[in-house]
Amino acid sequence: MAQNNWAKNSVNRQPAELGKMLVDPADWYPADVSGSDAWIYRLSEAELAEIDTAIAGVQARGLDIMHITRDDFPLPKLAAVLADIREELIDGRGFAMIRGLDLERLTKPQYAAAFWGVGTYLGEALCQNRNGHMLGHVKDLGEEYGEVRGYMTRAHMALHCDQCDFLALACFHNAKEGGNHLICSSVALYNEILRRRPDLAVALGGHFYRSRKGEIPPGETEPWVKQPVFGFQDGYFAARGVSAAIDLAQKLPGVPPMTDLEREALQMFRDVARELAVEIPLERGDLFYLCNHVTLHSRTEFEDWPEPERKRHLLRLWLSTKGERPLPPEIARRSEGVFVEGTVLVAPLDVE
Repeated sequence: MAQNNWAKNSVNRQPAELGKMLVDPADWYPADVSGSDAWIYRLSEAELAEIDTAIAGVQARGLDIMHITRDDFPLPKLAAVLADIREELIDGRGFAMIRGLDLERLTKPQYAAAFWGVGTYLGEALCQNRNGHMLGHVKDLGEEYGEVRGYMTRAHMALHCDQCDFLALACFHNAKEGGNHLICSSVALYNEILRRRPDLAVALGGHFYRSRKGEIPPGETEPWVKQPVFGFQDGYFAARGVSAAIDLAQKLPGVPPMTDLEREALQMFRDVARELAVEIPLERGDLFYLCNHVTLHSRTEFEDWPEPERKRHLLRLWLSTKGERPLPPEIARRSEGVFVEGTVLVAPLDVE
């Protein structure tokens, strides 16, 4: 078994303020990631045995995946490690990998149960789409990007954030070629833009309209939300991605046109984000976690296997920490998943 070099980031955060450089443990560059494996936790034999026992327990009780609670998935030794990982996601470098689950001996239901069970130690699962999926699936369904959400296609995706505190991915199958995960520190991104164009960094602290793409919660009517790209609350920084939702909002009634400065700022965000992104190759069985408020994510375009059973397939969870990290209200309100009228919650083991 490979040596476990996991270590928490030792940088102490300084209070964050718009227009000033950030001192933050989530300020990292590609070389910091590719040159280190301190962000990878390798499971020991004893920890793997705990997970096996917990899986057997939920299977014996016939529990549906989304009904598994932390009490249903006891991990006496691993729990302290997961508490460290949770703290590192909230208040550290903002991402982590757990490696060591063996998919040669775990079935898909067992792997999904392990993914969900470990997730209960990190946050509370959220609904990810209007279909009520609590367990999501990142898989090419043969659709065109733009007609459906990007995770259903094989296209390259722009760096973005999801509507949750933590994004969690579990690698069940890799693509034949490509499909590597991409991440970027939004803290480093802010600092770089501030160094190069302070006016644009400050402009990104203003509110931008984003289309809800029809995913409007019960009791609300506006087809858009307003959020800062770079937000600040109680000395904490939180970023949102620059996605197609901003462009789509410009077509909605009542949304004012963006200024030239705002458009320039958004383009600089996109350009510098690409510069600062690093590929994270996922191995089968890996569990990967990131904090959406300090880490952008994406993936490269890929070529899939022709056999249906070998197609690239990542399981996905959206997790909430229930307000543990201070967030601007406009960001906090849109970090609790997707819920529309009539949503029925389910946790499918696959999608077609």
